[in-house]
Amino acid sequence: MKTHKDLDVWKKALELAESIYSVTAEFPKEEQFGLTAQIRRAAVSIASNIAEGAARNSNKEFMQFLYVAMGSLSEVETQLLLAERLRLTNKIMVYEDVESIRKMLLGLIKFLKKRNNA
Repeated sequence: MKTHKDLDVWKKALELAESIYSVTAEFPKEEQFGLTAQIRRAAVSIASNIAEGAARNSNKEFMQFLYVAMGSLSEVETQLLLAERLRLTNKIMVYEDVESIRKMLLGLIKFLKKRNNA
């Protein structure tokens, strides 16, 4: 790996953030400083933590940032579910992306753990 830009999971996380911005653009104005801002920050945090972790000095540090990215991913998923329950939107179609990113993060963590133990 040269940089975080070479990681498919980082690319997929950027795509998710873009999708979240599109979905939340349709939220009511009164949610601009509430759920809209919260979910956008969490979505941006996923790719950002992957990038920061990849720039760190060790696999252990990288894994720590991948776990933080996983936490942000769970935040996004929870906030999307809440948006649906509040009927802010009825056409959220990013759940497959969320699950795909989760699997990719877990796979990368597993790979780094093996490499650390080797």
